[in-house]
Amino acid sequence: MKPILFLSLIAFSIMGCKETSLSKPVNDVAKQVQAIVIDSVEVLKKELVLNGNKGQWFYNDKPYNGYSLKYHSNGVLEEKWGFFNGKREGIAKRWTKNGILQLESYYKNNRLEGVYKTWWENGVVSGEAFYENGVKQGVERKWFATEQLNKLRHFVDGKEHGFQKAWLANGKLYVNYEAKNGRIFGLSRANSCVRLEDEVVIRKK
Repeated sequence: MKPILFLSLIAFSIMGCKETSLSKPVNDVAKQVQAIVIDSVEVLKKELVLNGNKGQWFYNDKPYNGYSLKYHSNGVLEEKWGFFNGKREGIAKRWTKNGILQLESYYKNNRLEGVYKTWWENGVVSGEAFYENGVKQGVERKWFATEQLNKLRHFVDGKEHGFQKAWLANGKLYVNYEAKNGRIFGLSRANSCVRLEDEVVIRKK
């Protein structure tokens, strides 16, 4: 009987330990998770006051929690930013005078986080990049208004790293080099007779 009683006590102890080890992480996670809820209140951006030293926006002398709005001269909404505890948080959007979405990005504690996307006036995506803690990471792509690829760049911790390429509107490769440890390997300008300024081809005379 004693061996049976001894084994039963061991089994009970093991089960008790398992229950404790399983419940502890759940409690820890519950304590750590705090959902950020931005108030639905909306005010004009010009009514907010930025305290540069604190990096916070204030409304009525209090850190703002809500959305700021800005309008074009024709009354069309130009931008909408989210704030939490006076800092930029959540989605941020900007529109053209014609009401076309021009930019969409996300913020976390005043810093860009996640996808950063832009559009041409015709609705075609003009650019896409990714941020982590305010720093550009991974692949960045830019397109012409015709949907043709314009630039393909790679970033690590905000710096170019890897192959970088750019094309002219006619599809001709314009830039082709590899960036590594602050150095460039290859041709930074495949054709020295042309250059780009704001996506417009400028030819040397």
